[in-house]
Amino acid sequence: MPSVAFYTLGCKVNFYDTEAMWQLFKNEGYEQVDFETTTADVYVINTCTVTNTGDKKSRQIIRRAVRRNPDAVVAVTGCYAQTSPAEIMAIPGVDLVVGTQDREKLMDFVADIQINRRPVNAVRNIMKTREFEELDVPDFAERTRAFLKIQEGCNNFCTFCIIPWSRGLSRSRKPESVLNQARQLVASGYKEIVLTGIHTGGYGDDLENYHLSDLLQDLDKIEGLERIRISSIEASQIDDEMIRVLNSSPKMCRHLHIPLQAGDDEILKRMRRKYTTAEFAEKIARIHEAMPGVAITTDVIVGFPGETEEQFENGYRFMQQIGFAEMHVFPYSKRTGTPAARMDDQVDEELKHERVHKLIELSEQMQAAYGREWLGRELSVIPEREAKGAEGQGLLSGYTDNYLNVVLNGDPSLIGKLCRVRITDSGVNECRGELLHVEEDTREAALQA
Repeated sequence: MPSVAFYTLGCKVNFYDTEAMWQLFKNEGYEQVDFETTTADVYVINTCTVTNTGDKKSRQIIRRAVRRNPDAVVAVTGCYAQTSPAEIMAIPGVDLVVGTQDREKLMDFVADIQINRRPVNAVRNIMKTREFEELDVPDFAERTRAFLKIQEGCNNFCTFCIIPWSRGLSRSRKPESVLNQARQLVASGYKEIVLTGIHTGGYGDDLENYHLSDLLQDLDKIEGLERIRISSIEASQIDDEMIRVLNSSPKMCRHLHIPLQAGDDEILKRMRRKYTTAEFAEKIARIHEAMPGVAITTDVIVGFPGETEEQFENGYRFMQQIGFAEMHVFPYSKRTGTPAARMDDQVDEELKHERVHKLIELSEQMQAAYGREWLGRELSVIPEREAKGAEGQGLLSGYTDNYLNVVLNGDPSLIGKLCRVRITDSGVNECRGELLHVEEDTREAALQA
């Protein structure tokens, strides 16, 4: 049986794309082997280019694959492959470069290379692509939460971001295709579906009279689906209809990841973001009203060109005021070809990292405060995995709908089931919970009665 090994860098969309490519290999009779410990016939490296570090790490992994088996087919895909195919083709031992499209042709490329041993650069201009690439993932290694890619690309062209050039313009997956795969995932036993994309909230921008709020309402009707989670959505895309859906759907998770990027209006303007801090705060207030107890998490970029101490402090105070449940904090990374890379007043690296540290501390404070709000209260958890505990103590770990990581007593038979717990302790990264009952069992008992 031929073998394939994958290595994925970057975001959740990349991990979804890797799962989709694995389905192609599996359908051709391949077995998947561990990248680090087993020699494979084919290596697929799914790259990232959001930061310079992503490029560098991608090159390191490509060279590692070539060293592991010089006779293997080494295929490179993803965002770095899309933006810098010649750079990758110049690495000795690389056989195939496919960007962020044409992955459905992967097996044909691999078969051709195995016969002819001629390197292939299959990257095309992504900006001309207008169709969503249909790649189904009917099953995931993680048994409790399924990712469902509904959208690709981005039309925003923020001044710091290379992504539109690596992923192209926004394309939506056809509604019926999304719903069909969602039904398939539920039939496979998944209780929670995470809707993902490069610019998920832009779903429907290229469809006629059908938007993300319409898709959510249709997903809500799927029997057996317990939770619907949105991986990320922009504040500017949360309109009245979205607020109504968040308020009315019992399946929508009380967790929204809404990128802020900066807490100062002047910097937001230079970033070419589509909101002011006042507009962002107003949206957050409306979401809290529609979804009491909602966890709002965010992304923040520190040290954008020209960021003064006063602007950083403005942002710090604004983030405190919003009270995020968690912040993902990144130092600004200069990306060649973006307007921000050409801006004057690039911030000193040492100062950048000092500010990053301050915001990480703030994030941990807010995360702990959000966790404390739930002490003594009951929540539903879907255990995902066994957790490490004292010797002989059976512990499980999983997430609530509002994205608290809860560790509870229980045996592995509870993994994937909807469990009711009481929160007994909270910390920065996890809470402890006491198992009250399995909600599915309670429902089944009620039905039988």
